[in-house]
This record gives sequence, structure tokens and C-alpha cells, in this order.
Amino acid sequence: MPIPTKIVCVGRNYAAHARELGNDVPERPLIFLKPPSALIGDGDAIVLPPESQRVEHEAEIALVIGRRARNVPAAAAMDFVAGFAPLNDVTARDLQKADGQWTRAKGFDTFCPVGAITPAAGVDWPALEIVCRVNGDVRQRGRARDMTFDFPALVAYISRVMTLEPGDLIATGTPEGVGPLEPGDLVEVEIPGLATLANPVTG
Repeated sequence: MPIPTKIVCVGRNYAAHARELGNDVPERPLIFLKPPSALIGDGDAIVLPPESQRVEHEAEIALVIGRRARNVPAAAAMDFVAGFAPLNDVTARDLQKADGQWTRAKGFDTFCPVGAITPAAGVDWPALEIVCRVNGDVRQRGRARDMTFDFPALVAYISRVMTLEPGDLIATGTPEGVGPLEPGDLVEVEIPGLATLANPVTG
């Protein structure tokens, strides 16, 4: 997988998750960036930073961009998606609330685990699910069809703001059930039928 030029994330794309954090569902996609330096792979450790007392998992379906996309119409958007991968948008929740914007809370090294990429060809993407387990216990479960803004809408919207390059990632939002991570935990993010991402947590 090439190093992405950017990781574009979508906030509050499941209504139930927006409500669990006391937020309204946005009228348009709420996008933010994670730095490529936050990337780690399957089996790598998520390192909890001393600056935060509350780090949480956010299981997401990531879209992997396959070719340059700029001002793409929604009807053609999936032609620009090369694959799907499980992604964990690890978040320092206390810092997110304290800062009022999300760069620090989302940007620590190791805060973007990404799993194996499954090629998009032949995947029934509206039927995809995302599941998060911590120490074997299911904490999150959501379906792509339950998102407020679906994959084509996200690619179209983001490509009107910034050019998407091959290898760029779009993290499409997390379902309800986000929760804390502690040293010694094992957090798994699975797209059933495609791939599972597993990361130990260290202090």
C-alpha cells in the first residue's frame, strides 16, 4: 500500500454515534484530516500518550482511492475506489473536547491503524459491516447502509474540496459504541468477509 498523501475522515456519519456524544447529525459531511504519520498496520501497538486520560476506539470502513479524483460526480464516484480496509480512528476524547478542534486528539503517532486492503471489484459495498471488539467483546457494529452519507456521496463531496490521490484513505465514520482503551487491551476492527485488523494497546 502506498503511503497516502492524506487521510480524510468523516465525523458523525452514523446518527446513533452523533447522539451518543451529544451532537446533532450534520447537514453535510463533516470532514477532518489525520496525518499519515499516525498510520500503523495489523499487529502494531497503539501507544496511549501521557497527554490524554481517555483514548477511545472508533472502528471504520476505509475507502482506498485508486486514481486521481477531482470534482467527481456521485454517480461515478465508486470508479475511483480501489479497495476497502478496516481502520481504527483512535481518538483522545478528552483532548478533543478540550481543544474544540480535533487535530491533536486524532493525530498522535499510532492513532490510525489500517488493515489489509480488499480490492473493490465485486464487493457489494452497501452490504458491508464494521465490527469492533475489545478483548473479544463486541463494542461496535454498524452497516454501510446506515450511514447518513454513503460512499459515493463522500467521494463526490471530498473531491470537490481537495484532489484525492491514489493511495489516499477516506475513513467513512464510526457507529455507536465507542469506548476507552487501556494498556493490555487487544482491539480488533473487522469488515466481516473482507479483513480483520488487530492491535495491542500499550501505555
